Formats: sequence, structure tokens, C-alpha cells
Amino acid sequence: MKPGWKKIAGVALLVLLVAVLAGITLTIGWRPFLGPKTRPLTDRHFESTPARLARGKYLVEAVTGCLGCHSPADFKAHGAPPVADKLGAGRSWPDNQLPWLMVPNLTPDKETGTGNWSDDVWARAIREGIGHDGRALFPVMPYQNFRSMSDEDLASIVVYLRQLAPVKNSVPTTKIPFPLNFLIKSVPEPLTSAVPTPDQSTAEARGAYLVKMGSCADCHTPQRQGQPIKGLDYAGGFVFDGPTGIVASANLTSDSSGISYYDANLFIKAMREGKVGARDLNPEMPWWFYGKMTDDDLRSVFAYLRTLKPIQHRVDNAEPATECKLCRAKHGLGNRN
Repeated sequence: MKPGWKKIAGVALLVLLVAVLAGITLTIGWRPFLGPKTRPLTDRHFESTPARLARGKYLVEAVTGCLGCHSPADFKAHGAPPVADKLGAGRSWPDNQLPWLMVPNLTPDKETGTGNWSDDVWARAIREGIGHDGRALFPVMPYQNFRSMSDEDLASIVVYLRQLAPVKNSVPTTKIPFPLNFLIKSVPEPLTSAVPTPDQSTAEARGAYLVKMGSCADCHTPQRQGQPIKGLDYAGGFVFDGPTGIVASANLTSDSSGISYYDANLFIKAMREGKVGARDLNPEMPWWFYGKMTDDDLRSVFAYLRTLKPIQHRVDNAEPATECKLCRAKHGLGNRN
């Protein structure tokens, strides 16, 4: 190669390198290569009190659904309740779309669970998405929602989970496939300031907090390439493929295609019994847990749902699945949108 061509080739390689670096900077950024943002662990300690135990039990068993995800379920029973002697013992994720996702053992077993975790290891995992081993947690664990969890509720949850019966159950570590294993490193964010108790002055405000802690939007908003579709908040159509078959989430807005015919009493009854009239709710909707909320809290959740913008999005699991132009998924009545 002549010297002139060597110079041209060198310049071309330099331009290509600059283009690649600029492309990474302007698209996915460097976090996937540098690792997740994290903060140093502290020696914080959450004192166990009767009030925290009671609040933690309520949040874990009724509001956040922790044990719904982290316990094996009895899918032969109405509502698919957790297996009683394996509460929090972990399992593989039951949705066939994520066969590689493992849900860890939360019980205080020292060999296979969380018995060696400090309180701040718990805090980082729950609200910041950093596992005990420093890896980024896959955001099916709703730590992005839990960032809004008050400091006191966080303490109560940790205190309660620490007193679960230890269960020896070794769950494999999640092996996230490429390129997701790189991309999710951009999701966790350190939380370095206090999170106060949220506004509780109205039923709607209380409901907004409960809905956030229950991660309702995650299931009831359809997604495209892992991101919620703008303009379809709470409009249903998120498709699950689990042990009870393929099912799409319901439209929770007050549009006629949603739950406009509900009143607070019907909402509470549905959450308590897992039925709407003669129709059973699919256990992908974890009413078995949410139905343990108090009447006042369920009324607050319903009050908040009534503030949502009505969105026309027909979803009906009793009908054959057809392609939906709005959410691009296949669900019942999709062809009617």
C-alpha cells in the first residue's frame, strides 16, 4: 500500500472510530459497558417494632405483591395462592416469554436466601435495582416504582421479610440474554435522599400511592419493545403467556371499553372474590393478594383509577385473539380497535 493510501486508511479508521463513539454516546450511552450506577452501602439499620411488623406484613401480603412473585403458586386453586410452606422461597418466572428469569429466595435462609443481607443491601435491591452481588436487577422487579416508596414503608417491608420462615431453596441466578444483559445496566439509579411519606390527604392521593406500590400500570399498560406505549396508560392489552394460558390485561380506564360500569363496591368485590359477575378473573391478575387490602384502601385505589383519562381500547379475553392496531399485540377484540 502506498504511503498516501495508508494515510487515507488511517483517517478513515479514525473517522469510523469517532462515529462509533458518538453513536454510543447519543444512543445507549456508556452505562451498559461501565456497569450500573450504584452507591456505597451504609450501615443503616431498621429497628423492628410491632408497628413496622404490622405495616410490613400488610404491604408485602396485600399491596406490593412481593410474595406473589417470589413464591411458588398453586395454579390448581382459585386465584393461584402461594404454596403455604414456601412463602418467599423463590421460583422461576412463570411467564413463558421470559423463561430465563429467576425470582430469588427472599427468606432469611443463610445458604440459599437473604440471611446474610444487611438492611442497606435490602434497601438498594428494593428501591434502586442493585442486587446483593452488585448486578443490575431485571426491571420486572418494579424497583422503578418502589423508588417512590417512603423510607418508613421500606423499613417496614425489610423488618417483615426478615421474620419470614427460612426456606432452603436454591434458585439459579438469572442469566439475561444478550443484548438485554447490557442494556438493563442503564436502568438502576442510586437513591441518596430521604423519601417522605406521600400525600395522604385525599382518597385519590392515597390511591395513587397504592397503585404505584402495586405496580398496576406495569401490567395494565401495553408495551412495545419493553417500553410502555404513550397514550395507552392503564388501557390494558399487555399479554401474558403463563401457566393458565395466554391472557391480556384489562382496560382500567373509565371508557366504555374499560371499567366504566364498575362502582367502588363492585371493584372491592372483584378484588376480594376474583370474580366479576359469573366471570373468574385470571390469576395473572393477582387479586388473591390485592384483595387483602382494607376497604378504605381499595376505595382509594378505585378513586384514583377514576381520575385516569378514558382511553378506548377494547380487550376481551373471552374473544379470539386478533391483531390490535393500537398496541400491535394480539388479544381479544384487537381487530375492533
